[in-house]
Amino acid sequence: MRALRIFLIVVVVLGVLFVVVDRVAVHFAQGEAADKLRTTEGLATTPDVSIKGFPFLTQVASGTLDDVHVGIKEYDATTGTTGKTIRIEDLNADMKDVTFTGDYSSATAQTATGTAHISYADLLKDAQTEPTDLGLGFTGQVVGLAYGGNGKIKVTVDVTVPGVSAHQKATVLSTVTVKDNTVQVHADNLPKLAGVGLAEDRFRQASDFQQAINQLPGGIKLDKVEAAKDGVEIAVKGSNVRLAG
Repeated sequence: MRALRIFLIVVVVLGVLFVVVDRVAVHFAQGEAADKLRTTEGLATTPDVSIKGFPFLTQVASGTLDDVHVGIKEYDATTGTTGKTIRIEDLNADMKDVTFTGDYSSATAQTATGTAHISYADLLKDAQTEPTDLGLGFTGQVVGLAYGGNGKIKVTVDVTVPGVSAHQKATVLSTVTVKDNTVQVHADNLPKLAGVGLAEDRFRQASDFQQAINQLPGGIKLDKVEAAKDGVEIAVKGSNVRLAG
């Protein structure tokens, strides 16, 4: 009985030591991966990297991590226009079946899915920077974006009247979609402005716009987009996503 107790104590102690070593190892690996990702993507702050699953050491031995969560607070994506970027906030992605090198200098996920946020203020910066010619001497410019309810964006267009300093504000509810890594905002119905008979296609040149979002981390792509209270929520996905290297 005494020998059995000693054996059980040894097993428990070894189990505890294994857990401690495993947790120390995963903490070190998360830190290394986060530093590599920050350098690779040129991030201003270190991202959050969380390696899921237990035990970690057996995953290391197999050369593949089952599930890795990556969180990036802010990321400036390119827009396709030279020198211009758009701010992506709260980018969170779950990476599945991640293969990696021993020093974590290179890591690739077989698949990835996640979410991110773009504020209306950031989306507005690239909507229309200059007034659009609406014909008959009128011009229009998007001056406001807000949540319109029921998954719609409320777009406010400032219309100038020719020959006078008067302005009219026109608001339209618009549908937001994504295609080919580009967010598209399209008015559902156009307003009737007092005393103004503008052609629909002309007004749409001001009210409708699209915003390309390129070079997201690891090569992930836009999948879906939905209007929300404080901005648009986007879903991202990808395959063979490179976390580092």
